[in-house]
Amino acid sequence: MADTRRNPTDTSGTLDEALERIHLAGPERDGWLSNHAPMAIEALVRHGHARLAHRWLDHYRPKLEDMPGSAAPVTARNWQEALGDISRVADWTAFFERETADRPWRTLLAEWWPRLLPGIAAGATHGVIRAGHAVRTLLAGEETAPRVRELAHALGYWAARHQPLPALERLTPAPDAAAALDRVPPIADQDGGIRSRFEQLTGLTGFPDWPGRAPAGPEAARAAIEELVRAATHRYATHGHAAPIMLVHAATAPNAVLRTLPALPGALWTPSLHAAWAASAAVTSAYGPREAPPVTEHLTTTQAAEVAQHPQEVFQRAAAHGDDHTIKFTDTALDVGDAAALVAAGRAIELNTPAW
Repeated sequence: MADTRRNPTDTSGTLDEALERIHLAGPERDGWLSNHAPMAIEALVRHGHARLAHRWLDHYRPKLEDMPGSAAPVTARNWQEALGDISRVADWTAFFERETADRPWRTLLAEWWPRLLPGIAAGATHGVIRAGHAVRTLLAGEETAPRVRELAHALGYWAARHQPLPALERLTPAPDAAAALDRVPPIADQDGGIRSRFEQLTGLTGFPDWPGRAPAGPEAARAAIEELVRAATHRYATHGHAAPIMLVHAATAPNAVLRTLPALPGALWTPSLHAAWAASAAVTSAYGPREAPPVTEHLTTTQAAEVAQHPQEVFQRAAAHGDDHTIKFTDTALDVGDAAALVAAGRAIELNTPAW
């Protein structure tokens, strides 16, 4: 995938300042909606829009709620009983803040990644997405206190919202990720919130068996996740109209896994592939339309070629648009980096409501 980053280390200090502001708030609002500020801000700064970050956060800040109070401390002995208990989110966050203060963050991540991965659906996949943004920042630049603390907040939210997906039968193998996504059966009633939709997954026969056989080592697993991210990003151009906000997660969730791999032992890469596929397929089943218009209705081949030459102009449009999901999806599209991905990013800009 292309690397179009402009300012990965953020020498201005804007990212750290913004994260310190964000950490005064909790990870959700209105009882379920995730706090997207750390993810959107990280993407803005990474792509050279640090000057916009505080204005964007000023606009978003009224949506945020304070961190809930503590219920009972999470410890190394009782963590299993607290897994998936959102009332313990403050306790989970405090636990990971203590852990990251005492141990290297990579050591902590390697221990907790396999524990959290089965619950990848947590917070409509925002637990893993937030973690992916945090890890990317730590890998790209200085390991400052706010950036390490952001990883603690991300893992705490993931643990508190931990939500395993139902184990489904593996159907006939698909030849590639794009075909696998095309063959994902939709749930019976595509209505209501994501929790009720994911509950309906138990009524499905199963998902296509993809990639069909065990990857031949960590690099093969990484390549398969990369293929999945590319396919899900491309697919948004033709299918995103059904749920413009929610369908971005079919791409951004597996991309968060992909971004985290370099910080993980190779033995965890294949389980990460399986979890990434389950998450992308679940979102596709819950929100994907049964029919898709041709992408040429939205952008001509000539326009697509022009866009492909200027990927940062596409992100500039997303930043000006201001919608958090659009910013995050465009960030993923730039990771993919080809013309079809940038067409999909343009489609997200068209479909989603501007923030200002």
